[in-house]
Amino acid sequence: MGGTTPKSRNQMASAIKPSPLVQNLTSRVAVLVPLPAPGPYDYLVPEGTDLHRGDVVEAPLGSRHVVGLVVGPGTGEVDEAKLKPLARKCTDQPLPLALVESLEWLAAYTLTPPGLVIGLAVRSQGYFDPPKMRKLLRVTGTEPPRMTDARGRVLETAGDGFARTAAELASEAGASASVVKGLVAVGSLQVFEVAEDEPFAVPDAERPGPKLSEDQSAAALSLRTSVKAEAFGVTLLDGVTGSGKTEVYFEAVAQALTQGKQVLILLPEIALTVQFLERFEARFGCRPAEWHSDLSSKERRHVWQSVANGSARVVVGARSALFLPFGALGAIIVDEEHEKAFKQEDGIIYHGRDMAVVRARLEDCPIIFASATPSLETVFNVAQRKFTQLHLPDRHGGAQLPQIEAVDLRSHKLAKGEWLSAPLVDAVNNALARGEQALLFLNRRGYAPLTVCNACGHRMISPESSTWLVEHRYTGRLIDHLTGFSMAKPKLCPTCGAEDTLAPCGPGVERVAEEAQARWPKARLAVMSSDVIHSPGEAQELIEAMTLGQIDILIGTQMVAKGHHFPQLTMVGVVDADLGLKGGDLRAAERTFQLLQQVAGRAGRAEKPGHVLLQTRMPEHPVMTALVAGDRDTFVAAEMAEREAAGMPPFARLAALVISSLDRALAEETANLLAHAAPNARGVDLWGPAPAPYAMVRGRHRIRFLVRANRDVNLQAYLSAWLGSAKIPAKVRVKVDIDPYSFL
Repeated sequence: MGGTTPKSRNQMASAIKPSPLVQNLTSRVAVLVPLPAPGPYDYLVPEGTDLHRGDVVEAPLGSRHVVGLVVGPGTGEVDEAKLKPLARKCTDQPLPLALVESLEWLAAYTLTPPGLVIGLAVRSQGYFDPPKMRKLLRVTGTEPPRMTDARGRVLETAGDGFARTAAELASEAGASASVVKGLVAVGSLQVFEVAEDEPFAVPDAERPGPKLSEDQSAAALSLRTSVKAEAFGVTLLDGVTGSGKTEVYFEAVAQALTQGKQVLILLPEIALTVQFLERFEARFGCRPAEWHSDLSSKERRHVWQSVANGSARVVVGARSALFLPFGALGAIIVDEEHEKAFKQEDGIIYHGRDMAVVRARLEDCPIIFASATPSLETVFNVAQRKFTQLHLPDRHGGAQLPQIEAVDLRSHKLAKGEWLSAPLVDAVNNALARGEQALLFLNRRGYAPLTVCNACGHRMISPESSTWLVEHRYTGRLIDHLTGFSMAKPKLCPTCGAEDTLAPCGPGVERVAEEAQARWPKARLAVMSSDVIHSPGEAQELIEAMTLGQIDILIGTQMVAKGHHFPQLTMVGVVDADLGLKGGDLRAAERTFQLLQQVAGRAGRAEKPGHVLLQTRMPEHPVMTALVAGDRDTFVAAEMAEREAAGMPPFARLAALVISSLDRALAEETANLLAHAAPNARGVDLWGPAPAPYAMVRGRHRIRFLVRANRDVNLQAYLSAWLGSAKIPAKVRVKVDIDPYSFL
């Protein structure tokens, strides 16, 4: 078995262009298999089989067979007599070369063994199973030699032109299965097969959309032009909340469809798909294909195959949709491009937004970012003229941006056990009196973030991590949101044994809902968080109820902050606007501004004006002053200047290394070993080792390094040299996160 080493980042960057098929791989081929090996293994090509780069094969691996990906001719590093032959080619249609090169680029950029990366595109051999077929019946026009009442009823029923199964036809006609079978035998009914999966409808690109404003029309024309050119380029569609960005980039979708191309639209949250799908259907006459974690294996196979054969023209999905086998991508759209949810932080660590740019470059197609609060990385690229910017400064249809005010909790003291200030209560009262809706926002799940014993001060901490257990009053359980650990809330304190002394500290959305119910007992309340909304269907039910005015007060976490359009929602109250600013995270201010701006943007999106109150103990903070003043640009400029002065992204690059082990001493020993092995390099700073903020997760002790490098430094080469110079014990894991978004 011969292996290869992943290319460096610079080599991969220069390779971002389609490469020709590797033809006549008739003897041996290099195949990536799902192992953490440094490169592909050589296999023999079965006699009579033609293989190409990108072909998916079934490869023997030890005592089992796995899905593998042909990446080129064999390396020749292993004697041919020792090689095993491939079992079969899974499909006659290879993966598109742009997808293969995307996977190779991702492996090199993230320092991930390339064999592990192929699982992003080909998770199961089931993707290549032929579709299941249904046997249906239709009339042929041939009269049976002997007509009976039962046969007459069957033929009359079947004569309406609708195909049915034998069982359905017998049931509807009130006849036995033998009667139907007899009509098939004499040729009066014909059996034919159709795929069980309904084909995806083709969106109607010519279907007229809503009338666009002058600014929207200009932006739409620019996007159509970029799609028509069929060339790579990144465009930021920067519009205030409610400016109609979706309808504008739908024009780019229409242009791509007109040209016979496919389109990928990435959304950060499954919950966002609900209203989006309805808007897409209203614009194009049908729903697009969906791709997200809530799909069954059968649905995933159907979408995967439909994308591969081109019948799925538009796909709306989560970040993993980037690795679907599109053969004719005409445009990629990343909606809410600033969202942290595009960052994959488990398993293979990558940023979906950035990988979308790589895929678009390899496909040589345009990519569109849409956001009301663009990330600083995107703003930086616009300033560097790497991206084009289109601006929508006004809300659509004459709606006005909401008035935003800060409520200083240092002046408006809260009573013990209460979380809503007098100004916020008055604002909700006024909205309800006008027959309008209110939203209370707190980006914290559960009932309380901490449970403490009033007798001895013991804090309930997860046995699997170093985090507090969050109380969930709805279920009566304490939950570790980091690991999923859950336990019933005990009656006795585990430290002092006192009974009924465990008390909640601080509010979560459930506790805010409890206070709201007590204050407004006649109001119809609902909670929207990932603890109570588990699927797109449940999200759709709640969103429809809110849209129809069946909810008076909605209490929610960040799920309510993005993309939703509630015409009767005029009042938004942020219960703790300071929450995201705690902890010293590099991106804390940026993310807090983005989140609060987005949640504020839910108010007043129709003809009624909106009002937003931010409860804060830091009204002088730059985030709060910018939100109140409606001055995003000044905030962004100040944040950029601060990042540049500190030598932080986007003016530099970061990587995080987390060393973990079940054995704390071994983790510390390995971290010290790595610290001494770190190469000295100009333009590189190394911080650590230090305990990670979450010092233990799932029983593993965690120690962190942070690497800062100038933009001209090959960070991957530095990390590869560093990690390659030290022997890591088998019981220790080292996780590398290039461009980290979380520092926990």
